[in-house]
Amino acid sequence: MSRSPPTRSARRRLMTALAAAFGCAAACPRLAVAAKQKVRVEVWKDPNCGCCRDWITHLEREGFAVVSHDTGNVSARRRLGMPSKYGSCHTATVDGYVIEGHVPVEDIRRLLAQRPDAIGLAVPGMPVGSPGMEGPIYGGRRDPYDVLLVRRDGSAEVARAVR
Repeated sequence: MSRSPPTRSARRRLMTALAAAFGCAAACPRLAVAAKQKVRVEVWKDPNCGCCRDWITHLEREGFAVVSHDTGNVSARRRLGMPSKYGSCHTATVDGYVIEGHVPVEDIRRLLAQRPDAIGLAVPGMPVGSPGMEGPIYGGRRDPYDVLLVRRDGSAEVARAVR
């Protein structure tokens, strides 16, 4: 039984499919590398602060790449424009935003996805039960706290209430 040669449209479909397959094969390694690149977070903290180290561990466990500066955070907070009334024990930056205090990763991810016109997020103080402020030393206690979206004018709104 002899086969007839493929039609012009069948050859065109085959060539289009092959081109797409080769294009995807060439792009896939680049896509895989891009997917594996971690979002960089830069943190300023006291060198002796254990809860700051625990918050950094929280970020790293969730796939962020953290660079830590053990120089304290007061001057960084001021330089980055985060009002001191929202202060905590560490200050960080991520993709142009300021993160003050024990902000959970899920809120940082939401900030980066929504990209509001804001300074960043803050969890003022050091609420027990927030990331980095949990563990056996607190006996399982969890205090309610607010994650604040800090606007460019220094005002804030509750982005999420953690209860």
